Amino acid sequence: MKSLKFVFFAIFIFLTGCYKDDPVFLKIGTNIWPGYEPLYLARELGYLKNRSIHLVEYSSASQVIRAYRNGIINGAALTLDEVLLLKSYGFNPRIVLVMDVSNGADVIIAKPYIKDLKDLKGRKIGVENSALGAYLLSRALEIAGLTEQDISIVPIEIDEHYKAFIKNKVDAVVTFEPVKSKLLKKGGKIIFDSSQIPNEIVDVLVVEEDYIKTYPYIVKDIVESWFKALEFWEKNEGKALKIMAKREGISPKQLKETYECLKIPDRKTNLELIDGNTPKLKKVAYKLLVIMKTNKIINNTYFDINSIFDGRFLRKR
Repeated sequence: MKSLKFVFFAIFIFLTGCYKDDPVFLKIGTNIWPGYEPLYLARELGYLKNRSIHLVEYSSASQVIRAYRNGIINGAALTLDEVLLLKSYGFNPRIVLVMDVSNGADVIIAKPYIKDLKDLKGRKIGVENSALGAYLLSRALEIAGLTEQDISIVPIEIDEHYKAFIKNKVDAVVTFEPVKSKLLKKGGKIIFDSSQIPNEIVDVLVVEEDYIKTYPYIVKDIVESWFKALEFWEKNEGKALKIMAKREGISPKQLKETYECLKIPDRKTNLELIDGNTPKLKKVAYKLLVIMKTNKIINNTYFDINSIFDGRFLRKR
């Protein structure tokens, strides 16, 4: 009898171990980033227990996109430009949640002799060859009354930002942590940051349209679990930070400092950003799309930007 029980138990473990391939499961891909941590806080607190939701961890955003394209996952935590990239590949990702908003995390750091944004005219500006870097720079120039023709753009990958700045190859650089802190210690100064363009640089949760059509209740589950985790965080900050910091590999204090440059939008802000006929994020998406086409990050294939927003799961039951 014991051996028979063992056989049934082994079969059960085998079958439940195959859940990752079960089409019912919402498989959400993420890389390490503080803005995504409430998902894992929800898992740690047991909010995802007995739900058809599986969080899949990758080491980079490019791996997340690759897994999405290969059908390994059907949901993902991405930046807005990455959503547009997936759309250009022929997929139908729908934004169901805005996870975080850059609130000073993305910056333009300049040499001490540059007084303000207008003083960038005629200068060399280092920027990563990415849509978000180009977007931040274009918005800064717009605010300063300048155009790209007024400056000299120097394409530099993130791992070269520090060296290019201290060796005077550029007068300013569009960057973020950990380079941001290092350059400030070297005498650089922030002349523009993402807090000056609120709700424009964001990370979002997307789910593929076909999955949403078949399993909308599971999508609702993950959105509600997210807000439940935020509620726990608000009431138990110390414990929540300790749980999330452990996965990030930093101290709770360091994580708390990181969140000072990020906003985790509440339900109301989420609704304003992605719900209704004229979601606030749509204007940002249009600008990003133009930048991506101009920089040949995506081709000129037409697609309807309205189709990427799906705020219905934010509405309370």
